Amino acid sequence: MHVCLGLQALRSGVSTVLVEALVEFISSRKRLVIITGAGISTPSGIGDYRDRNGEWKRAAPIQHDAFVRSAETRQRYWARSFHGWRSFIRAQPNVAHHALASVPLQSRTLGIITQNVDRLHQGAGQMNVIDLHGRLDRVVCLDCGTYCTRVGLQERLAALNPWLGTAEFSPAPDGDADLLLDAEQLREVRVPACDLCEGVLKPDVVFYGDSVPRPVVDAAYEWVDASDGVVIVGTSLMVFSSFRFCRHAHARGIPMVVINDGKTRADDLVTLRVDARCEQLLPEVEAALM
Repeated sequence: MHVCLGLQALRSGVSTVLVEALVEFISSRKRLVIITGAGISTPSGIGDYRDRNGEWKRAAPIQHDAFVRSAETRQRYWARSFHGWRSFIRAQPNVAHHALASVPLQSRTLGIITQNVDRLHQGAGQMNVIDLHGRLDRVVCLDCGTYCTRVGLQERLAALNPWLGTAEFSPAPDGDADLLLDAEQLREVRVPACDLCEGVLKPDVVFYGDSVPRPVVDAAYEWVDASDGVVIVGTSLMVFSSFRFCRHAHARGIPMVVINDGKTRADDLVTLRVDARCEQLLPEVEAALM
């Protein structure tokens, strides 16, 4: 396939040669697996945790054990989430999500393995998605396993804590918020329990220190094994839960390319690396594939 991009490719700040190589890689494959991370959702207004060098930009997020063992940690989490959710739910798929869901790209894709919990790929029309780290729009009871909606829980939080709505906050990644509460205010936070068993409710996401459920991991491995190429988009791959699939692909000789604004953990494993913002580059790739 001969690709002619001309000046269009320069809008992303990426050389025409690199963009043509990326388009050639994608156009010559029929079973791509795409691995995405926070970088694809930041243009939608959802913050990320790491900088271009893969270092933490802010304090490390909540740990699974702390949430499960400490009522105070759950009070702090849900108080922050009460505000963070209101910003999070307003996020809409951006041009990068839509490019991946377009016919030229989706027709060459087995599916997307995403580290994001925002469901924006599905919102853009992506048919096959593995939510590796879960989904923030759902809440699960740790005792009986019952699910409820995050929207419903928001209503219960508001009813139990009418004073919380006036607290000052700033949005943080993954539906979190930076919120200043003193010790007395924290003790006042009332956390809803499961309607069925009064058990502990937790967002249906994989917190740091927890493990991705085995069936989810196995399904992702099956996709990689069946693929003829892997495209890494908008992630530094600093967490092993996603990096393992890149190592798996490399060990089996499956070629990979990376599109990311900054370095990634897989840079020495890929056949092509494009340092770019995915919302600028992917629409150009989509257009070239038309």
